[in-house]
Amino acid sequence: MVQYNFKKITVVPNGKDFVDIILSRTQRQTPTVVHKGYAISRIRQFYMRKVKYTQQNFYDKLSTIIDEFPRLDDIHPFYGDLLHVLYNKDHYKLALGQINTARNLISKVAKDYVKLLKYGDSLYRCKSLKVAALGRMCTVIKRIGPSLAYLEQIRQHMARLPSIDPNTRTILICGYPNVGKSSFINKITRADVDVQPYAFTTKSLFVGHTDYKYLRYQVIDTPGILDRPFEDRNIIEMCSITALAHLRAAVLFFLDISGSCGYSIAQQAALFHSIKSLFLNKPLMIVCNKTDLQPLDGISEEDKKLVTEMKDEAMKTVIGQGGEATDEAGVLLTMSTLTEDGVISVKNAACERLLNQRVELKMKSKKLNDCLNRFHVAMPKPRDQKERPPCIPEAVLEARAKQAEADAEKQKRKLERDLENENGGAGVYSASLRKHYLLANEEWKEDIMPEILDGHNVYDFVDPDILQRLEELEREEGLRQEEEGDDDFEMDGAELTPEEKAALAEIRKKKSLLIQQHRMKKSTAESRPTVPRKFDKDKEFTSKRMGRQLSALGLDPTLAINRARSKSRGRKRERSVDGDDIGNDTMDVDEITPGKKQRRSRSLSMSRSRSMSRPRNEFVPGEGFKDKPQKEKAIKMFKNSANKRNKDARRGESDRVIPTLKPKHLFSGKRSSGKTDRR
Repeated sequence: MVQYNFKKITVVPNGKDFVDIILSRTQRQTPTVVHKGYAISRIRQFYMRKVKYTQQNFYDKLSTIIDEFPRLDDIHPFYGDLLHVLYNKDHYKLALGQINTARNLISKVAKDYVKLLKYGDSLYRCKSLKVAALGRMCTVIKRIGPSLAYLEQIRQHMARLPSIDPNTRTILICGYPNVGKSSFINKITRADVDVQPYAFTTKSLFVGHTDYKYLRYQVIDTPGILDRPFEDRNIIEMCSITALAHLRAAVLFFLDISGSCGYSIAQQAALFHSIKSLFLNKPLMIVCNKTDLQPLDGISEEDKKLVTEMKDEAMKTVIGQGGEATDEAGVLLTMSTLTEDGVISVKNAACERLLNQRVELKMKSKKLNDCLNRFHVAMPKPRDQKERPPCIPEAVLEARAKQAEADAEKQKRKLERDLENENGGAGVYSASLRKHYLLANEEWKEDIMPEILDGHNVYDFVDPDILQRLEELEREEGLRQEEEGDDDFEMDGAELTPEEKAALAEIRKKKSLLIQQHRMKKSTAESRPTVPRKFDKDKEFTSKRMGRQLSALGLDPTLAINRARSKSRGRKRERSVDGDDIGNDTMDVDEITPGKKQRRSRSLSMSRSRSMSRPRNEFVPGEGFKDKPQKEKAIKMFKNSANKRNKDARRGESDRVIPTLKPKHLFSGKRSSGKTDRR
C-alpha cells in the first residue's frame, strides 16, 4: 500500500541562501592554497577540482528537490487532482521544469569551463576561468529564485495537508455548508474540527479515525458545496469534489431538515441531484440531521416528496451492489448531533455498508480464485460402520465441571460493575456506601438520617461522651481564667462612681481621636477619599467651612480657598499674568521709548500666539526632584546611560535583539590571512 508523506520533503532554500551554502561548502571541502611557482598541471588540477566540486553540489541539491517533490502523473489521482486544485498543475510543473533546466545548464557550464581550464597557461588565467565558471553557475541559480520560493511555499502547504490513505476504508461526509458535518466527525472520532454558526467554517479536508468491529476507518470531513455550475466553484468546494470523485468510500450526504443552515430542503435536493454522478459505485446514505429542531415526520408534503426522491436514488446504489430493494433502513437515517440521538447508529450503518461492499468486491475479484486453488480440505473416508466418539479423559471432564460451577457462582454474585451497567452506566449510577454498615437491623441501612431533631443539631449528639468532655473543657477554662485573672486588669464600669465614669468616657474619646489623627497623618493625600459633590447633599464640605477651620488653627485660608475654586471651575484660557503686568507698567511709566514699547507689544502678541517652552533643566516642584542641581544630575546620568545604546543601535532599554554578525557558513573554514574579502 502506497503511503504519501509530504512532510519529509527537504526544505527548499531561496536563491541567495542556495549560493551561500554551495560556495561555502566548496571553500571548506577543497584545498585553498596555491602558488604561482607550482607546475601548471597542478594549478589546472586545483581549479578544475573547485569547478567540478561546485557543479556536483549544485547537481545533487537540485536533483534532491526534483526527486522529492511528487510527480502528478505517478501518484494517486486523488492527490494529483488535489494538488492541481490547490497549486495549479501547470505552474507546479513549470517550476520543476525550470529547476531541471538549471541543473542541466550548470552541468554544461562546468563541462565547458573544465575544457577551457585544461588549456590555461598561467595561475591568473586559471583563476579567472574558475571565477567565471562559479559566477555563471550562481547566476543560473539566482534566475530561478522565484521558482525556488514558489516550491518552498508549496512544500510548506503540502506538509500541512492531512495524511489521507486513498485505499483504506473511508467514510466521506458531504453536503451544504453548516448542516452539521464537522459536529458529526467530532462526535465519532477524536478530531477537533472548528464548529461555528456560519457557512464555510471548514475550508479544507479534515481527517479523523474511528473503529468498528476491530477495524480502523478514516472519516473525512469535506467543506460545504453550493449548488452552482462546475466552473463557478471555488478552491474550497473543489477539494470536496475531488474527494468525492476519486476516493472509494461510503458517502454520507447530510440534509438539514430544519432549515437552520440557511438553505431549504429544495436547494439541498437540487445539490444532491447535481452531484449524484459522483456517487456511482459507492455506498450512499441520506442523513437527516437536526431532528431536535424539526422531526422528519413534521416536514411538509413537498419536502417529503423531495426526500423520497433522494432516497430512491440512494436505493439504486444498494441494488447496484447486489442488495435487495427492501433494504431501506440503511439508506435514510435521522440523527441529531446536539443531543447525540442516532449518531452511533449512523456511524455503524455506514461502516457496515462499506465493509459489505469491500468484501463483495474481493469475493468477485480474480485474487480469490488464486487463493482458493492453494487450499485443499481433506475429508477422511470411514473404513467401517463403527462409531468412534471423541475420547475425553476424566480429569479434563472434572476440571470442566469445576470451571462451570465457578462461572455459575460468579454469575450469581453481582459486582459493582454489573450494577453500574444495569442502572445507567458511568455518570448515572452512584454506588451506595450504606450497604456495608454493620447495624443491629439490616432494614436500618437505607433509613434517611435527620440533620435537625427536636430543634437540635443531630451531629452535636453523635459522640456519646460529649457531655463529659464539655464538663472537662469548662473546668479547664475556669482554671485558666483564675490563673490569668491576677495579670490582666480590665476596668469595669459597674465599680466606678459617676465622676469616674465621665472621666473614663473622656479618656476613651480622646484616645479614639488620637488614633484617627494618626491614621490621617499616615495616609497620603492621594489615598484620602474624595467625597463627590452629588453625595454632599447637606453642604457640609464647603470652602467656607474650610476657611473657618483654617482660621481657627491660625492660618490664612485665602490661598487655599482660591486654589480650590480654580480647581472646581476648571482650567480656562486667560491672559498671562506677565502680560497684564507689562500693560500696567506701560500705563504707569511715561519714560518708555516708542521702540521699546513696540518690541514689548510684539513679544506680548507672540507669547499669546504660541506657548512658551520650558528649558529641559528647569526645576518645577512636583517632578520628584529636590532642587535644580539634582534634576541636572539626573539628566546627565540619563544621557550617559543612553550613549552605549546609541552606539549599539538599540531602540531603547528593552531592545535585546542579537543580530547574526558573522554567519558561520561565511566565516568558518580554511582561509589564509588577507583572503577573507573574496572566495
